[in-house]
Amino acid sequence: MHECKHFVLHRGRAFSQAVDLAMTFVMAKRRAKSKSSPIAAAKPGIPKEAALAFADAQPSWAALSTQNLRAINVDIPSAVAIAIGAIPRLGELREAAAKLPDYDVSCIDRLGTFALAAWYAHLLALPEVASSQLAALLEEAKPLREDMLLAAELLAHKGYFDRRSVAAIRAGSGNLDTANDLVALAALFSAAWARVENRTTVEKPDVVRASTLGPEILIAMGARDRPASDGLSPAEVRARAFTLFANAYDQCRRAAGYLRWNQKDAGDYAPSLRPLRGPRRGGGGGAEPEPEPEPEPEDGEDPEPEDGGGPEGPPQA
Repeated sequence: MHECKHFVLHRGRAFSQAVDLAMTFVMAKRRAKSKSSPIAAAKPGIPKEAALAFADAQPSWAALSTQNLRAINVDIPSAVAIAIGAIPRLGELREAAAKLPDYDVSCIDRLGTFALAAWYAHLLALPEVASSQLAALLEEAKPLREDMLLAAELLAHKGYFDRRSVAAIRAGSGNLDTANDLVALAALFSAAWARVENRTTVEKPDVVRASTLGPEILIAMGARDRPASDGLSPAEVRARAFTLFANAYDQCRRAAGYLRWNQKDAGDYAPSLRPLRGPRRGGGGGAEPEPEPEPEPEDGEDPEPEDGGGPEGPPQA
């Protein structure tokens, strides 16, 4: 009987120690996650700037083979905002990336142009929104912007969002800024959703709606002029511009993955463009299917580039 009690006590202490060890591990992971760099995103730019980028990139996207066009598996407005927000960090890697063998550093240099071209092509492909709907869209947009912005400011204070990105959104005024602010806010929440969904009053439908409502407002404002497209449909033009942008961003992620492999922070330089899943609402958001989620990387581990790449060798252009 004495030995039985001794055995039970020993097993009880072992179980308690195992629980303590497990809790220590969980807390360590949480502390590691809290040290992740704040998420940055930027407004996708005014339509006039995007139109110029679209025209500048046209020879590149027009030259793409139809067989090499990529499926649009991201929300283009959010993807563009994430990519533009990543440009300053990618610029820090440019000098080192230029020294990689067989790497075309123009992928970094031209990323902003290609992103804006994809953004404008997306606007061109969206359904028409009558100008008579503008007042109703703005009535919906303004409280949504304010609610998401207040939540974003709190998350920036806690270190989840980049303070400068949020401050730039707050500085916006006017209907054009309202539209672009919604896109930038949707990108922020989308990119950080796995980290913030249980820390904010913003819900996934709010994020999805912000991403679609911004473009709807721009179209209702008449902020797009349809250029000559050599007989291509707006959907094919969008597919071409998106492919050009996505290919360039993949190369940026490959360079970051190679150059920052040991530091395991490449995702801070070039975040994934496919972070948030959820049903798409109908309307002005475009026809892209909602992507399947990427597996959440382990804390301290950098996510794989969009189309592979890694430490085994320099990224190929």
